[in-house]
Amino acid sequence: MSKKILTMSLCKEKFGICRLDKNESIPAWAQDSDFYSITKTSDELSIVCPQESIPSDVKCEKGWRMLKVEGPLDFSLIGILSSASTILAREGISIFAISTYDTDYILVKEKDIDKAIEALVKGNYDIKVN
Repeated sequence: MSKKILTMSLCKEKFGICRLDKNESIPAWAQDSDFYSITKTSDELSIVCPQESIPSDVKCEKGWRMLKVEGPLDFSLIGILSSASTILAREGISIFAISTYDTDYILVKEKDIDKAIEALVKGNYDIKVN
């Protein structure tokens, strides 16, 4: 039997990925959950948060599910995202990745989540569905 590579857990919520103007302040609605990710660049302000928190007038793409790599991960580990994204790419599944100090998150469109889980399990990942 092959050794499992890593364990991932599927988050219950559906997420949206939003794009705001680079000069906008971080809105309160984005910070009203257990998980949100905010990235500001010289071009944009991007926010990932539960889709139910997103106002209807905000530019976003909804319908994402999130797989959390169980961590914390050591910074010396190599190829965590590469391994999982390669498996998913072979299946034609697009991802949106987020990394934090402790771990990585992979967002997959809801329509592809079952196929993604199946591919990752075949690739020796342990997937917890809560």
